Amino acid sequence: MAIQPYEEDSNVSNPIKRIRWATQRVTGTSGQKKRHSIIDRFHHKKTTSSEKKRESGNSTDSPPLEGIQEETDTSTEGGDHEDGRRRIFFNIPLPADARDEEGHPLARYARNKIRTAKYTPLSFIPKNLFFQFHNIANIYFLFVIVLAFFSIFGASNPGLGSVPLIVILFVTAVKDAIEDWRRTVLDNELNNSPVHRLVDWNNVNTSEDDVSLWRRIKKATTRGIVRTFKLIKSKTTKKSRNQKTYAQRALDEPRLSGDTRRTRNSIMSSRTSIHSVEGNADEDAIQMTPVPSPSPGQRGTTDSSRLSPGERPDTAFSYEEDNLVLETADGKLSAPKGNQRESVPVPAKFYGSLIDPFKNVPGKARFKKDYWKSVQVGDFVRIYNKDQIPADIVILNTSDPDGACYVETKNLDGETNLKVRQALHSGRKIKHARDCEKTEFVIESEPPHANLYQYSGGARWTQKDPRKSDDPGTQMAEPISINNLLLRGCSLRNTEWILGVVVFTGQETKIMLNSGMTPSKRSRIARELNWDVIYNFIILFFMCLLSGIINGVVWSQGNNSLDYFEFGSIGGKPSLDGFITFWASVILFQNLVPISLYISLEIIRTCQAFFIYSDTYMYYEKVDYPCTPKSWNISDDLGQIEYIFSDKTGTLTQNVMEFKKCSINGTAYGEAYTEALAGMQRRQGIDTEVEGEKAHKQIALDRVRMLEDLRKLHPNPYLHDDELTFVAPDFVNDLEGQAGEEQKSANEHFMLALALCHTVITERTAGNPPKIEFKAQSPDEAALVATARDCGFTVLGRSNEGIYLNVMGEEREYIVLNTLEFNSSRKRMSAIIRMPNGKIILFCKGADSMIWSRLKKGEQQQLRKTTAEHLEMFAREGLRTLCVAYKEIDEAEYKAWNKEHDLAAAAIVDREDKLETVSDTIERELTLIGGTAIEDRLQDGVPDTIELLADAGIKLWVLTGDKVETAINIGFSCNLLNNNMDLIVFKVQEDEAGAAEAELDKHLATFGIKGSDEELKAARKNHQPPGPTHAIVIDGDALKLVLEDHLSQKFLLLCKECKSVLCCRVSPSQKAAVVQMVKDGLDVMTLSIGDGANDVAMIQEADVGVGIAGEEGRQAVMSSDYAIGQFRFLQRLILVHGRWSYRRLAETIANFFYKNIVWTFALFWYQIYNDWDCSYLFDYTYILLVNLAFTSLPVIFMGILDQDVNDKVSLAVPQLYRRGIERLEWSQTKFWLYMGDGIYQSLICFFMPYLLFAPATFNTSSGLNVNDNKRVGVYTASATIVVVNVYILLNTFRWDWLMLLLVSISILLIWFWTGVYTASSSSDQFYQAAPEVYGQLSFWVLTLLTVCLCLLPRFTIKAFQKIYRPLDVDIIREQIRQGRFKHLDNYEAYIPPGKLPTGSSSDLSQPVDAATAGTHAPLEDDERPIYPPSVAATGTTHNPRSQTGSDGTDYTRHKTSLEVPRPSFDRPRPSFDRIRSSMDQIRPSFEASNDFTSANLLMRMESSHSDVRAQSRTRPGQSSLR
Repeated sequence: MAIQPYEEDSNVSNPIKRIRWATQRVTGTSGQKKRHSIIDRFHHKKTTSSEKKRESGNSTDSPPLEGIQEETDTSTEGGDHEDGRRRIFFNIPLPADARDEEGHPLARYARNKIRTAKYTPLSFIPKNLFFQFHNIANIYFLFVIVLAFFSIFGASNPGLGSVPLIVILFVTAVKDAIEDWRRTVLDNELNNSPVHRLVDWNNVNTSEDDVSLWRRIKKATTRGIVRTFKLIKSKTTKKSRNQKTYAQRALDEPRLSGDTRRTRNSIMSSRTSIHSVEGNADEDAIQMTPVPSPSPGQRGTTDSSRLSPGERPDTAFSYEEDNLVLETADGKLSAPKGNQRESVPVPAKFYGSLIDPFKNVPGKARFKKDYWKSVQVGDFVRIYNKDQIPADIVILNTSDPDGACYVETKNLDGETNLKVRQALHSGRKIKHARDCEKTEFVIESEPPHANLYQYSGGARWTQKDPRKSDDPGTQMAEPISINNLLLRGCSLRNTEWILGVVVFTGQETKIMLNSGMTPSKRSRIARELNWDVIYNFIILFFMCLLSGIINGVVWSQGNNSLDYFEFGSIGGKPSLDGFITFWASVILFQNLVPISLYISLEIIRTCQAFFIYSDTYMYYEKVDYPCTPKSWNISDDLGQIEYIFSDKTGTLTQNVMEFKKCSINGTAYGEAYTEALAGMQRRQGIDTEVEGEKAHKQIALDRVRMLEDLRKLHPNPYLHDDELTFVAPDFVNDLEGQAGEEQKSANEHFMLALALCHTVITERTAGNPPKIEFKAQSPDEAALVATARDCGFTVLGRSNEGIYLNVMGEEREYIVLNTLEFNSSRKRMSAIIRMPNGKIILFCKGADSMIWSRLKKGEQQQLRKTTAEHLEMFAREGLRTLCVAYKEIDEAEYKAWNKEHDLAAAAIVDREDKLETVSDTIERELTLIGGTAIEDRLQDGVPDTIELLADAGIKLWVLTGDKVETAINIGFSCNLLNNNMDLIVFKVQEDEAGAAEAELDKHLATFGIKGSDEELKAARKNHQPPGPTHAIVIDGDALKLVLEDHLSQKFLLLCKECKSVLCCRVSPSQKAAVVQMVKDGLDVMTLSIGDGANDVAMIQEADVGVGIAGEEGRQAVMSSDYAIGQFRFLQRLILVHGRWSYRRLAETIANFFYKNIVWTFALFWYQIYNDWDCSYLFDYTYILLVNLAFTSLPVIFMGILDQDVNDKVSLAVPQLYRRGIERLEWSQTKFWLYMGDGIYQSLICFFMPYLLFAPATFNTSSGLNVNDNKRVGVYTASATIVVVNVYILLNTFRWDWLMLLLVSISILLIWFWTGVYTASSSSDQFYQAAPEVYGQLSFWVLTLLTVCLCLLPRFTIKAFQKIYRPLDVDIIREQIRQGRFKHLDNYEAYIPPGKLPTGSSSDLSQPVDAATAGTHAPLEDDERPIYPPSVAATGTTHNPRSQTGSDGTDYTRHKTSLEVPRPSFDRPRPSFDRIRSSMDQIRPSFEASNDFTSANLLMRMESSHSDVRAQSRTRPGQSSLR
C-alpha cells in the first residue's frame, strides 16, 4: 500500500486490506546480505505452511520494536544496482547512466525462451561426443583405434576395429537424441504458447536490435532445419487445419469477450458480470481479442465499499452492488440513485494511481497474441482464466473489484491448493492498453533468487492531482511482496483476467532457479565398478609390459627362431622392439576392458525402469499414478536398502484431515475411535475388535442424533450428512443453552473463531441444497472451516473488506482489518476482525506451545489445566491438536499498532522480519477459548508394509513435525512400537550439550557400550537388525544437541541398538542431517520417503529418494528418484523390484568380467609359443564380434529377465532381501572369484587345442592340414564361446524358452559367422576354414571335452553348495518345487495379511507395585505449574528396565485413581469417558511425574510474552521468546 502521512480523521480506525505477507515460511536473512549472491539464495528455501511442515524448536527472542521508520528512496539512477537490484522503467526514458554509447540499455535481462534440452542442431555432434568421452572406457578404445591405424603395431584391419566403438557411440547418441528431442518438443511447445502482450509501445528496458551474431547464426540454422523438415513432411502428408499445434490454433482463434463468459458461480446466485449491466459496460469490458483501447469517456465501475448487509455476493469471494458508480474522464465519481448504505461509510484510504491523467499518448498500443518467448522484462501482459503464467509478473489489476486473483502452484511447489494473490492498489485503474500507455512508474526489485516464498520490491511514481494540471505531484511508493507476484509455471484459476508487468524472465524466474537442483546420484555398484575397471587396466598394463619385456629380451638374445623366420625386427633394436610390442599388446588384449559393459548396463537399467513403471500392482487409481522412476540408473540400490526414513503426515497417513474432537471452555466434545486409540488399548490388553465394534455403533447412533438436533436448531442448507465428521450431540445441546448461557456463548465464540480466522477460498456448487466447499492452503484449515459450516457458522465468501458469514440463518458481515498468516517460525495465525458491534477482536490459532506462551498472566488457571488434559488425551489418540484464543483490542491500541504495521509492510529491506516483529507485539495477553483435534488416518496397508520391511531386516525411522505423544501412538498403531519394547524418551532438561552427553552415556550404558570408534567400526560391519527390546523417541530440541559433531557418534550407536527411532518436531534440515549421519556414519544404503516440500531435503540426501504423489502436492515427487501413490507400494518397489534389480546387475557384471577374462587370456597364453610378438590366434573379426554378438545377448537378458523366485514369494519370504543389506550379491571377493574362474577356463580353452596338436597334426580330405594358427584359433574360439554362454546359463536361475533360445543363438552365431565369412576369398588366409575345421571329428570332441572341463569346477561347487551349504533362496526354491507356496496362486498380488498385535502376558503389562515404586509428594493445585499439552507429562514413559522409567504401557508406578469416569453435565459422552477412564489411571503421572515429553520445560504457564515490557528471563522452564 502507498505510504502517506498518518492521519487520524476519525475516532474509528480505517479498515485496511488484508496483507498476505506471511506466506514465506521462515524469516529470511537481512536485506543486504540477501543480495550479495544469487547462489546463496538456494540455501534459504522455505518449507510450506501446513502443520506437518513445522520447523523444530520454538520462536527465538523477538527483537525489540524500536519503531519502524518509513524508508526513503535511496536508490540511484540507472538500471541495475551493484548489489544486484534492478530498476524497471515504464514509460519513463532511461537515465543517461543506464544507457550505453549507442543508447541501448546497460542492463541485460535473460530471454524468456527456455531451453531444457542439452543440445541444438549445431551443437549435438560435438557436445554429445564430448559427454560420451567422459567415460574412460571410450577414451581407451578410441586410443586403441588410433594405435591400430599405425601398421607398425600389427593391426590387420584398423577400419574394422573401429566398428565396436562406432556402434556404441551411435547407439548412445541415438538414445540421447531421442531423449533430447522430447525435451526440445516440450520446450518449443512451451516457448510458443500464446500470451497477450502489449505491442506498439516503447519498452525502454530492452532493445530489439541488440542481437548477437552467434544467436543470429543459431536462429538461421534452426529455421533452415525446420523448413527442411516441414518440406519433407509436406511431401508425405497434407496438413489440415485440425493438425495445427495448440499454439498455432491459439493465435488463429479469437478469444471470447470477458462479458460473455463465466468462470465461477456466485455464492447465492448465478454470477452477473460487472461489465454487462449498463450500456457503457461494453465499452469498459475487457475484450478477449486484440483490440485497441476504448476512447476516453465514462467507465462503469462498481463501488464494492457500499454494500448493505442484506445484499448478495457477486462472486465466490467478493460482494458487489448491482448499481454502478460512474467514473468520468476527470476521475470524479457520481453514484446513480438506488440502494445505498444507510450507515456512513468508512473513509477509504488513498492509495494513489500509476496513471498520469495528463499524459498524452498516441493510442496505438494494443494487446496482441504473441509467443511466450517474445515476452521481455518491462512488458505489460494480460493473462486469462486457466492460462499458465509465462514469466514472473507483478499484478496491476484483476477482473475482481478487490484486486484478488487465485493461482494454482502445482507446477511450481507441488501444492494443489489455490493461493490468493493481490493486485497493487495503485494499479487497479489500469484495465486497457490505453491505460498502460498513460502510466509512469518505476519498479525497484530485488535480484532474482530461488526462494519461492519471498519477494521484496516497490513501485514508485509521482502522484498528480487530476484537478490541477500544473501540480508537480507527490512522490508515492507501494511495496510489492510475494503476494503481488505471479510466478512462471503457475496457472490462473477462478479469475477472468489479470493485467501485470514482467519483472523476471527465462532463467531468472523462480521456477527455473529451482529447477535442476536434484543432486546427481550414482548407484553403489556403479561406484565400485570403476575400481573393478581400474583393476582390469592394471592387469592389462602388466600383461602388455610382460609381453614387451620378453619380446625385447628375445630379440636381444640372438640365435632364436626369430632370426631364421623374420627379416629383421621392426624397431631395429631390442628396446624399441619391446616398446612397439607393448603397444601392439594393448590392441591385442583390448577386450580385457569391457567396452560393451556400460551400454549393456544402460539397456538393463532402462528395461528395469520400464518394468517398475509397468507394474500394475503399484498403480494408484485414485490419483491415476503409477510407480514412476525418475532416476533410471539406481534401481540396484533399491535392493540394498538398510534404513528407511519416513515422514508421517501424508506418507504414513492419508493427509486427509477430519475434525473429530474439541475442547471448549473446559468441556470436551467429539466421538472418535482412532487407530492410535486402538493401539493404546491393545497395550492395555483390551480386545480392540470388540471395543472397536462397540464404539463404531455408538458413534453411528450419536451421528444420527446430532444431525437431527442440528436441523432442529437451525435448518442449515449447507449441511450435508455424508460430510459431517464432528460427532458430538452434547455440543448441539450446549449450543442450545442446556448447559447454561456461559457454555452456549463459549461454543458460539469458538465456532466463530474457526469461521473467521483462516485464509480459505469458498466455492459454491449449485444444487438443492447448495454446496459450499473450501479451498485452503492446508487441509487442517479446510477441516476447521468445514466443521464451523456444519455447525451453522458458514463462510459464504469475502467482501472487499471482510468476510460474510451465515450464522444460524442470519447473514453477517465481519470486517477483516488484518490477517497475520501462519508460517513455520510463527506456528500460529491471527485475524484482526471488526465485529458487527464495532469491537475489534483478534482471533489466534496455533500450536499449543505458541498459544500458551501468549496467554494472560495469572488467569484461567483451571481452564488451562482442564484444556491441557483434554489436548493431552486427544494427542494420545493420535489426533493433531491446535489451540484457539482471542483478544479484545481498543481503538487506540489498534491505531498505534496498525501505523507500525503499515510502515513495516512498506519496507523494501527486511520486510518479513519487521512484519513478524510487529505481529508479535499484538499477539499477546490472549484469552484461551479451547482446542481442536483433527484426525489424519493411516494409509491402507501401512502396518503390514512396515512389518514386512522389518522382517526383511530394514530399519524404519520416522521423522515428523508432530508431537511426541501423537508420534508414539501412531508408532503403536502402525507396528513400529509394541508393548514388549522399552520406550526411551530422550529428553534434555537444559539446552546444553553437556546434559545431552550425560543422557547419552546413561542410555548407552544400558547396552554396555560407550560410543567409541572401535564400537562404530564393529557397528558398520553388523547389519543384523536389533532385537525388538528398545525404541527411542527424540524431539527437535534434543536432536539439535545430539547432532553436534562430538555427540553424533554416540547418538548413532544408541539408535543402532534400538528397533525403532521416532524423531519428533524436526525441521527439514534436521531430517537431512539425520539421514546424512546414518548414511555416512554406518556406511549403509538409505531411502527417504515423503510427500511434502519439507521432505525434499532428506529425499535428496538419501541414496534413494521416494516421493508420494498424494493429495497435497507433488514437490517431493519432483525431487525424488521414484514416485509412488501410496506408502504400501514401497514393499513391491523394494522387496520385489529392488531385490531383483540388485541380484540381476550383480550377476551380470560378474559374468561380463568373466567372459572377457576367458577370451583375452586365451590369446595371452598363445604368446608363450610365439616369443610374445603379439601374433593373433583368432581371426580379427572374432575379436571385434565377441562382445557385440557372440556373448552379449545371454548376459544382457540375464540382467533383464532373470528371477530366482517370483514376486509373490519375494513378498511372502521378505528375509530373502537380507543378502542385499549385507551386500553379498556383489563384492570384491565375488569379482576376484569370477576373474580366477575365467583365468582357469582360459587355460583349458587354449591348452586343450594345443595338447591336441602338439604330438601330431591332422589333414583334411584335400590333404591340407589344419594346424595353422587361424584354424587352431577356430578350435579355441568356438570352444571358448560355447563355454562362456553355457557358463552364463549355468549362473541363471530362470531357464525358460527365451533364455535357452538366446544361448543357443549365441553359440550357433560363431559357427554361422565362420561359415559365411570364410566362404569368401576376401577372408584371405581364413578362406574355407569352416568346412576344413568343422569337418574334423576332433573339433567336435575337443569342444565337448573343453566345455565339460571348464564348467566342471563351477558345477561341482554349485552342487555342493546347494546340497550341503544351501542359501535361503536355495531352500525356498526347493520348497517352491515341492508346492509349499501354491497357496499364493490364490492371490492376484500377494500382500501378506496383517497380524493384529495381542496383549502381552508378561508382567510388563501389569502395574508396578506402588510400594516398590518410590514416593512422590504431590503438590497443591495452586502451586503446581500447568504445562501446555505438548510439553506435559505422558503416561506412556516408564519401564522398570529402561533408563527413563517407561514400561511401554499406560500403567505407571503411581497409585491407580479410584475415581469413576466423570461425565460432564451429567450427560453421556462415550468417547470422552472411554479416554477419561484410561486417563484416570495415569492422572498422578500427569500431575506429578517429572518424566516429561521430549519438549519439556519449553515454557511455563507465566510466559515472558505476557508483558511486553517485561524483561526476558531465561531460567529453566521459561521461554525467552522475546
